[in-house]
This record gives sequence, C-alpha cells and structure tokens, in this order.
Amino acid sequence: MGSGIAQVAAAAGITVQVIELNEKALENSKTIISKSLERVGQKKHKDDPAKAKSYAPSVLSKITFTRELGLVKNSELVLEAIVENLEVKQKLFKEVESLTPDTTILASNTSSIPIKDIARFSNRKDKFAGLHFFNPVPMMKLLEVISTEETSQETYHKLVNWGSSLGKVTVTCKDTPGFIVNRLLVPYLVQGIMMNERGEASPKDIDTAMKLGAGHPMGPFELADYVGLDVILFILQGWSKNYPDNPSFVVPKSLEKLVKEGKFGVKSGSGFYNYDKKGK
Repeated sequence: MGSGIAQVAAAAGITVQVIELNEKALENSKTIISKSLERVGQKKHKDDPAKAKSYAPSVLSKITFTRELGLVKNSELVLEAIVENLEVKQKLFKEVESLTPDTTILASNTSSIPIKDIARFSNRKDKFAGLHFFNPVPMMKLLEVISTEETSQETYHKLVNWGSSLGKVTVTCKDTPGFIVNRLLVPYLVQGIMMNERGEASPKDIDTAMKLGAGHPMGPFELADYVGLDVILFILQGWSKNYPDNPSFVVPKSLEKLVKEGKFGVKSGSGFYNYDKKGK
C-alpha cells in the first residue's frame, strides 16, 4: 500500500519520501514502484517509445527511499501505511510528531483501527485524520477521507484537495468502524461465509448468485480470497473485541480454521478455493 501511495503521489508531481525499517523493505518498495511505472509508461506512451522509456525514471526522481525517519522534518503531510497494530502506530506517530513542525498534517491509511485511537496521545489532534486508499492504489480511484471529532475543517479540506490532486475520487466519512467500504463489505463477506456454514448454499453457488443476480464482479468467497482471509479475520477480531454487542462483527469458525491452516486465499495458493499459477 505504501509503495502504491508513493507512486501515485510522485506521478502527480509531488515530492515523496518512502521510509522503511530496513534496506530489504526499501529495495522491495523501489522494485514494486519501478515495475509498476514501467507498465504505466508503456501504456501511457504506447506510440512514443522514448517517452515510455523515460517515464519511470522521471517519476522515480520525485521519490527518496530512506531509513531515516528524521527526514520527515520538512514534510507537509506524513502518511502512515504500516502494520495494523494500534500500539505500533501510536509509537510511530509519537516519534513523527516530535520531529515535525506543528503545521505538519498526520494521517493513517488504516483500514480497521479508529483514527481517534491512533491519535489518542497526539498533541496535534486537529491535524490528525485518516486517508484510506484501496489496493492496488494506482488502479483504484477511491480515497476515503476520515475526520475525527477533533480534526479541523482546514485539515479536512487540505486532505480532500490533496487526494483530488492525485486523481482520486474522494468520499468523506466520520470515524466509524471500517469507514464506508469495509464497514459494509466485511459484514457482507461474513454473511456469505455464515450461509455456507449453515449448509444453505455452496461457496460457488453463492458467488454465482451474487455475480449474476446482483451484478457484482466477484462473489463474497472470491473477494474474500482476493483480499486475504488473514486480513479479514484480523479486522473482525478487532471489531468483535471493541464492539461485542454488534452482530455484524461475528467471527465465522470456518474463516478461523482456514487462517489457522495457513490458507489465506490467492496469496497463499488456497483459501475457500484452491489456486495455481493459472488462477482458480
């Protein structure tokens, strides 16, 4: 996610710093961005080989890859896209806040943790918000801009304008569990899984019904495998813990079983379906 965000920002002409913990992660990020930009360049300038070839280096020149967190000191916006762990995120923002001026906006790309919880120990809550991108970032047009009760209108408007400058369609949401998309999507996936657990229909038939009956590009089981069963389980476990009385946040037993077996979906080769190099 971080690599994708850096790519679209640099492609929009914005100077970007990608900060990772170790050299391997940095090299991986650079490789991902480089390969993606090469594909974009070939598609964008298919009739001009010279421009197609120079596109990736041109955009990459806007990106600095570093392990030095201190380089955030002159940043107007610091956007976090690290592991979905509240304590780790809070620790990172505490460090970032000590290194940046009061004018720097702080934002998280979290998909499941309340922004107010991440900002709990911040002295800059008026400049703290959520920017939730969707994967793959260069392809997905949507950007959710999340405001807490303490996010200022000035911060909110700056982030909406920044998102628009990247070519994204921005939608706004209060700081609710899962924001808009995941708040609706994850319970939908759960209902499909629970229907199968009750023996009411097979994954294949449920997927077919939702594709042909509701016009969805993927059914709930196909989509769950694509997103990652471990990711969905992690989100549900957090929500069920924080909102125990909400029936939408139940954790299906079959989902727990698959994740325990290391079956995460497409990325591991099996989930609700089995996959090979040719697909499902």
